[in-house]
Amino acid sequence: MATAVAAATSALVSRTEERRLASSDALDTKERGKLGQFFTPAPAADFISALATLPDAHELRVLDPGAGAGSLTASLVARIVRERPGTRIHVTACEIDPNLHATLAATLEDCVKTAQSHGAHVEVDLIQGDFIAWAGEPGEMLEQQRELFDIVIMNPPYKKLAASSRERKIVGSVCTETSNLYTAFMALGVHLLAPGGQLLAITPRSFANGPYFKPFRQYFLNRMHLDRVHIFEARNKVFADTSVLQENVIFSATRSDATDRRPVTVSTSISYSDDLRQRTVPYVEMVHPDDHEFFIHISADEEDTELAARLASLPASMPSLGLQVSTGRVVDFRSKEHLRPDEVEGAVPLIYPLHMREGAIHWPVPGAKKNNAIMLTDATRKLTFPSGHYVVVKRLSSKEEKRRVIAAVFDPEEIPCTNIGFENHVNVFHCSGSGLPKQIARGLCLWLNSTLLDQFIRRFNGHTQVNATDLRNLRYPSLEQLEALGQAWPQGVWLAQQKIDDLIEQYLQASA
Repeated sequence: MATAVAAATSALVSRTEERRLASSDALDTKERGKLGQFFTPAPAADFISALATLPDAHELRVLDPGAGAGSLTASLVARIVRERPGTRIHVTACEIDPNLHATLAATLEDCVKTAQSHGAHVEVDLIQGDFIAWAGEPGEMLEQQRELFDIVIMNPPYKKLAASSRERKIVGSVCTETSNLYTAFMALGVHLLAPGGQLLAITPRSFANGPYFKPFRQYFLNRMHLDRVHIFEARNKVFADTSVLQENVIFSATRSDATDRRPVTVSTSISYSDDLRQRTVPYVEMVHPDDHEFFIHISADEEDTELAARLASLPASMPSLGLQVSTGRVVDFRSKEHLRPDEVEGAVPLIYPLHMREGAIHWPVPGAKKNNAIMLTDATRKLTFPSGHYVVVKRLSSKEEKRRVIAAVFDPEEIPCTNIGFENHVNVFHCSGSGLPKQIARGLCLWLNSTLLDQFIRRFNGHTQVNATDLRNLRYPSLEQLEALGQAWPQGVWLAQQKIDDLIEQYLQASA
């Protein structure tokens, strides 16, 4: 009997995978991009459904928002039928894309028939529409008594939400402010979970930190306990038959409260078929109780833990150093009439990422696609900084770049001027709106360009942006260490990476 059930449920998953591949080939790529659709391959669906802790209950209510072809539902139903054959399963599946409704309906019917043929019972409710509108509906759904869900399983769509978007307003009115469709789905999934219910998901890793997701993290962590987190060492293995290279995370979490601090299981692998490396970490190592940014620190292995501990042991914070960091004040499309392609009388340097090279600002760059200068007027003076030494950090890096953190020093001895404009795609370290002491600026630049810091940002950031908030939340060498580093950097010479790292090790250990 067990062999027959295993064969039948395996066949259910295989048929669903065939439908997924056929749907993926048939759908318009641009339309999928608009909806933020990335279908779940069968190996991913099986992996995610395996994270569920199946209670010994008579009935389980399952929600699959953004169900697509039904891959996650099919894998979860197959597992419940195998392991809890007497359980009644009620599935609610939502899908906005009308091109997928027939495919999803076929998968749901397949689930019903497969379960029925082996003495199990599955009921389905197909919502042919927008999950956010359905979940946030102020009518029947929320005002009347209803049953919540025991399991929410999802591969949510990924798309930025405009501040004025309908989706963002709905989610904000129901649970929390959020800036992306995937965290909107997650927040509503949490909202619809019964106490003790489980959320199983594969999502981008970017929600774990950064300023844009802070309200969501606070909402999530106050209501959910992270039970299991899995990360992949190779981005191209997660959605192997697509072009998706997003840094993803798979996790399971239980509807609880902020006082639940049981340990978390963290696992890693290259792909779904590889052996897992697994360990248990204290909850406070992943979610620091005094962190007002509510960052989620995902350490893949002991090396990550040691790296995080080393950064945490550094002696200084930005306030203790007397430094601040801000995003560049000049938003070029808002200041078009003041920008100039070349140096002209009455203009001052305008610094873009293209001016950053080998730890220094190289200005101007003749023939560049971006402007080199901004006119200094009463209207623009507030967008500039007075002349001085500043450390500039790129806000955005491509996945292909060797480094995530790229820093350079603006040196007024090399570029004489009265004021400087920094464009919005860079972050600027300053002292209350003015320049830094020269050697402090130089030492800070070396620290920001170190392999040690770059590894930390790459492993814990989860996205390719380096925001001012990320930089504010780091620990730093002391002023004495930064000054010593700056003095050890020969003027006018950019150091090889190994030399930078050797200096970092030398001066951090010397003052430890």
